[in-house]
Amino acid sequence: MKFGTLFGAMALVSACSMTIIPQGAAQSHSAQQDGEWVIEDESAPAATAPAYQNGAPATFRPVDPGQLVQIGDDPTRATGSGIALGPDIATLRLSDAKVSSALLSYRTSCSSLVRREDNSGLTRGGDWQLSCEAAQSWPERDASGFFTSYFEAVQVGDGQAFATGYFEPQIEGSRVRNARYPVPIYRRPPNLVDVDLGLFSEALKDKRVRGKVDGNKLVPFEDRAAIDDGALAGQGLEIAWARDYIDFFFLQIQGSGRLLLPDGSVMRIGYAGQNGHDYTGIGRVMRERGLLADGKTNMQGIVEWLRANPQAGMEIMRENKSYVFFQELTGPGPLGAMGHPVVARTSVAADRMFVPLGAPVFLDMEHDIADGLWVAQDSGGAIKGPNRFDTFWGAGEEAARIAGGMSSRGQALIFLPKGTVSRLVAARRNPGQ
Repeated sequence: MKFGTLFGAMALVSACSMTIIPQGAAQSHSAQQDGEWVIEDESAPAATAPAYQNGAPATFRPVDPGQLVQIGDDPTRATGSGIALGPDIATLRLSDAKVSSALLSYRTSCSSLVRREDNSGLTRGGDWQLSCEAAQSWPERDASGFFTSYFEAVQVGDGQAFATGYFEPQIEGSRVRNARYPVPIYRRPPNLVDVDLGLFSEALKDKRVRGKVDGNKLVPFEDRAAIDDGALAGQGLEIAWARDYIDFFFLQIQGSGRLLLPDGSVMRIGYAGQNGHDYTGIGRVMRERGLLADGKTNMQGIVEWLRANPQAGMEIMRENKSYVFFQELTGPGPLGAMGHPVVARTSVAADRMFVPLGAPVFLDMEHDIADGLWVAQDSGGAIKGPNRFDTFWGAGEEAARIAGGMSSRGQALIFLPKGTVSRLVAARRNPGQ
């Protein structure tokens, strides 16, 4: 399939850099980059009393910020942003199909949630044990009853959410190189090293770097330009070959995808690592330089410009020094940051410092198609901050179209095990107990 499949691209999750980076970014199985094609300024304040103009009225009103309880002092975590009990889950608009899918996804990944350390500071692994055990046999026809029985809705910070979308692209590829398929797709090099700096200093907890060892030093790994020029050639790292460099460039931004092979079969590839260099969104670079005409600032317009200006386009793509490595996926997928398959219209990427990975998330957005219950099963370095989400729409033309148009504001609630807020508040008031 030609690059038309990708034309509507969406917000993607950022790769990590050799500079100090949040742990969540370094550990993500996904490599999507955030909001490169989003024209709206996501830093602008949202309305305090949502009254959506292009969809149904808001399902609930956020808790007044004055009622938030600050549990911790670290503003980079949910506990430092303030939390409050939200509305009764039974009062929320939970569509039967969407809540049933959320139950299935929660059932799939909650065992990992029980075992994981919650970087947000909101929960402990054992808090999820009862709901995880119950989910395994809970009837799907009563999925709403499951969530109302085991969870409470919690607002983090002001609850004002911003959501984008991503999907799984398909491009032409081959398992063998020939003149038609010249672009290498590399597996993770064995000398690429991830370093958890928190092991060396408490002040660097949750920080990581990525590079390679040269003698007795950790140095940056080769950047995109060096890899394009053959730095990894001849090492047997190729798992496949792409037909078109631009197609593959944007699949790298996505972090996973499908290769349509010459015989008509499909090879699925997923994120296996990243070279440690900062991600640079070329869409923003091109807009800042005035290279894109009005109405051409979406991904389709960017690709048109790159194809019309091949030499300058290659130079611009090389300004994104980040380079993603892949592995072949033979089971369900693509895989999210928890190591479980992400599910179209159900899985959402979130910042693990503000949302426990695996937790259900309720969105009420301007774009009604994003409304309802999701499960936070993915993360990424540029999906950062409270109530920032990237919704997954699956594969194909419709998924590309929806993801490409998903740039929506609204409100968010996290579903946490019942009693979580009262426990946190009690611990804050009686730190010695």
